[in-house]
Amino acid sequence: MILEAKNIIYSYKSKRDTMVLKNVSVSFEEGKFYAIVGSSGSGKTTFLSLLAGLDNPVSGKVKYEGEDIQKKGLNYHRRHHISLVFQNYNLIDYLTAEENVKLGGENNATKLLREVGIPEEGWKRNVLQLSGGQQQRGAIARALASEAKVLLADEPSGNLDEDTAEEIIELLKKTAHELGKCVIVVTHSKQLADEADEVLEIQEGKLHKMTTK
Repeated sequence: MILEAKNIIYSYKSKRDTMVLKNVSVSFEEGKFYAIVGSSGSGKTTFLSLLAGLDNPVSGKVKYEGEDIQKKGLNYHRRHHISLVFQNYNLIDYLTAEENVKLGGENNATKLLREVGIPEEGWKRNVLQLSGGQQQRGAIARALASEAKVLLADEPSGNLDEDTAEEIIELLKKTAHELGKCVIVVTHSKQLADEADEVLEIQEGKLHKMTTK
């Protein structure tokens, strides 16, 4: 196991009496593709934020390779252990695709752009000149430029048409199965969930395993 949530309890600071996550425990492995599903407001994105070290639980621990991420600090965890992909891409809009990927790490940017399917003529373009699917590919390439072993994605196919979404899903599967990373995706998409190795559902603050391939 590479990442673990242990007895996580979380409530919003403005609503301490309303628990969003209730004693959630789960572990994640390298080389596997996970989908986390649940209704809007169920706590999916909140849970992803806790795994990413973007927020702290009320109680419980997130562990990376068996060590509490608080020990080295959340900034260290975000910088070295995880990479993030967002629904709205979060690319720097005044930079090119290649420049955005270089922000992710020292890995070869053009090699990654080629691998994620962005044509060479798009590498030097401002990212706003790329299609939504190409921007999302660029965001994934930026995440892959990091040496981090865990890739976390929040609704990565949510803004895309069905065919482009399918290509992004295949790219995420490849990231897990061929590159050996732990890929954890929050999604509303049945199309994406059907392709995951494990599907986890958050319902009424509890996390349940739905399917395992």
